[in-house]
Amino acid sequence: MNWVLLIIAGIFEVAFAACLGKAKETTGNEMISWYVGFLICLAISMYLLVKVTQELPIGTAYAVWTGIGAVGTVLVGIFVFKEPASFWRLFFLLTLITSIIGLKFVSN
Repeated sequence: MNWVLLIIAGIFEVAFAACLGKAKETTGNEMISWYVGFLICLAISMYLLVKVTQELPIGTAYAVWTGIGAVGTVLVGIFVFKEPASFWRLFFLLTLITSIIGLKFVSN
């Protein structure tokens, strides 16, 4: 169950990064709404991360959490914000995913 919560925490990390990106593109009340979304997603992500680290090693949990956030944020950047998807960017993204999966398999 802790691994599921950790994945959910990582998804909320992606969401708060996406909210920052959308807030940068807007003004007025819409911008404020994106910042409120950022704060809500941040709070949920941090709460779940704290909860998970009570059972999983902090080094593993934090590495997986940031890895999910990094991979997800890059994918959001490519698909939502139209950032480039070069070969090397995707190659290193794949190595990051492989490392996250490896950490899961070598952790208790």
